[in-house]
Amino acid sequence: MATKRVRNHEAAGHIRTGMGGWVFPPWRGVFYPEGLVQKRELEYASRQVGAIEINGTYYRAPDASTYEKWAAQTPEGFVFSVKAPRLIVQARSLAGTGPRVHSFLDGAVALGDRLGPLLWQFMPTRKFDPDDAAAFLDLLPEKHGGMALRHAVEVRHESFMDERWLELARARGVATVFTDSPKYPSLADLTGPFVYARLMRSESDEATGYPASQLKTWAARAHTWAEGGDPADLPHTGGVSRDGEAKDVFIYFISAAKERNPAAAVALAKLVGSA
Repeated sequence: MATKRVRNHEAAGHIRTGMGGWVFPPWRGVFYPEGLVQKRELEYASRQVGAIEINGTYYRAPDASTYEKWAAQTPEGFVFSVKAPRLIVQARSLAGTGPRVHSFLDGAVALGDRLGPLLWQFMPTRKFDPDDAAAFLDLLPEKHGGMALRHAVEVRHESFMDERWLELARARGVATVFTDSPKYPSLADLTGPFVYARLMRSESDEATGYPASQLKTWAARAHTWAEGGDPADLPHTGGVSRDGEAKDVFIYFISAAKERNPAAAVALAKLVGSA
C-alpha cells in the first residue's frame, strides 16, 4: 500500500495568504457582500485572508494614528505587509535615505502586533550596485521602537541575479522577494528567515484567479518553505538552500487580474490549511 507523506506542521512556520490593498470597487458585490459599507471593508477582508499588503504607503506614508486605526479593525493573528514609500526606494542614492527610513518606520510600528514584513520594492531601472545596496541594507534595523522588524526587498532588474546580492542580503537577514511575473526577474533564493512571494499571473477567466492545479502546486511550495525546504522547481541564482530552518511564509496575489486576487488568496489559504 502506498504511504502518504505526513507533514510536520508543528515544526513548520505560519503560512499567510492575501492580496494587495482592500479598497477596489470591482470587489464589491463579489468578494465583499452586497451592501457592505466601504468603511467596513478592511474589517471584512481581514477576516477572509491572513494578510494584506498595503500599497498605498508607497505613494504617501500615513501618520501613526492611521496605522493604529487600521490595526484596530483587524482580528488577532492578522498582519499587514507595508510597502516603503517611493521617496526612499526611488532615490538616486539609497545609501542617503537614512532619515526617510527612520521616519517611515516611526509610523509603521504603530501597527503593533499587526505589523508583518516591510516591503522595499526597487524600480525596474535600478541596477545592482554592490556598495549602494550594502549601505542601504545597513539602514534597515532589526528593531525600531522596541519592535522586531522583518525586511523584504523586491529587485526588478536582472543585474540582481548575482550571488553577491544574495550574500549581502543573507548577511543582514533580509528576504529577497520571489516575484512570479512575466515582466520582472524571479529569484527564489532564500536570503532571510521568512519567505515573501508576490504572484502576478492571475487570470480573469478563472474564478479563483489560477487553475486549481496551479493553486495546488503553490500550496505544496508554501508547505515546503514553511517546513524549511526550498522548492527546486523555482528559478534560483545561487542554488537551492539547505538550511532546513522552518520559515513563516507570506504569499500575496498582486496585479494581473486584480478582480480575482481575493478569491485566489482565499482558495490558497484553504489548500494550505490556514483558512
